[in-house]
Parts: sequence; structure tokens; C-alpha cells
Amino acid sequence: VSVWLRKNIFTSLYILTPSTQQHLKKVYASFALCMFVAAAGSYVHVVTHFVQAFILVWVLIIHNLGCLIFLRVGLGPALEFCIAVNPSILPTAFMGTAMIFTCFTLSALYARRRSYLFLGGILMSALSLLLLSSVGNVFFGSIWLFQANLYVGLVVMCGFVLFDTQLIIEKAENGDQDYIWHCIDLFLDFVTLFRKLMMILAMNEKDKKKEKK
Repeated sequence: VSVWLRKNIFTSLYILTPSTQQHLKKVYASFALCMFVAAAGSYVHVVTHFVQAFILVWVLIIHNLGCLIFLRVGLGPALEFCIAVNPSILPTAFMGTAMIFTCFTLSALYARRRSYLFLGGILMSALSLLLLSSVGNVFFGSIWLFQANLYVGLVVMCGFVLFDTQLIIEKAENGDQDYIWHCIDLFLDFVTLFRKLMMILAMNEKDKKKEKK
């Protein structure tokens, strides 16, 4: 089994052209930097309350150029809610998100080329339905609908990790080497995954506390 696995992994790696492999290295290096700055921005918000909904992401570009990108993430209120429920939720949610993101990224990288691109239309339709149900829930105030949105949203974002990873590869193979925006696509997937999982854990922890009372 191990021999078969190594053979298939190496075969999958060789499918990518050298330029695409270099592009992916830049994408994931920028992604790591984004994660570091996002974590710092979240810490500043929780500790100082000076940052409300915006974090500054500094991504280095080759040849000593730089690009400042302002992303509206809206993690502040969710972080405060989770800390109020149980601070241990944050590292648990982060580790869980990292594991999910890594597993689905590897699945996309080692899968047959373009095998997950068909998910694009399905995922966008599901995202639209989730948005409509979230807006409708403002008037209904249903906790069940809110929780359903969290779980379904988590599944949808896992699909986006698969789709966006393979889409980035296809764009790179066709000459699109804009790794800054490709990095942002993955970064937003990770942050949304983290937020969904964090809220699910917080809601479950809150329910447990209610049962104990």
C-alpha cells in the first residue's frame, strides 16, 4: 500500500509543470504570511478593541515589491463571543480548521486534474441559498436555522477549498501567475472555515453549559 501511495503521489506531482509548482510555492508562502498577520490582527482586536472589522494583510511580492490589501473579515465579534463562552475554543477551532484545510487541499492537489471544477456552480448556488436563509432568519430568529446554516456552510466551504485549489492550478497552467489574488482566495476560504467551526464549537459549548444548570 505504501509503495502504491508513494508512486501515485509522485505521479500526481509530475503532472504539474515546474512553473505551476513554483507558483503554488509562492501562493502558499503568501498564505502563511496572511495567516500570521490575521492572527496578529485578531489578537489586537481582542486585547485593545481598536480594530473592529478590518485587518491589514501585508503580502510581499517578488522583486522587492509590496502590496497592501485591506480585507473585511468581521472576526472580532465572533472571537469575543467564543472567548466569553470558553477561551479554549479558539485553539481547538484553529487546529481543526488547519486539519480540514490541509486534508481538502491535498485531496485537490493529488486528485485527477479538473475533477472538482464541476463543483463551482453547485457551491455558488448553495452559497446563495445560505445567504438568503441568513437574511430571512433576521426576521424569523430561528436558532435551528442559524445552526443549520453553520453546518451546511462548513460543508460548502470544504467544497470551496477543493474547487479553489484546482481552479488556481488551472489558472496557473494557463498562464495566470497572479499569486496574490490566488492567495486571497485560499485565505478567505480558511477564515470562513475557521469562523464556521468556531461558532459551531461555541454554540455546542453554550448548550452544554445550559444543560448543566
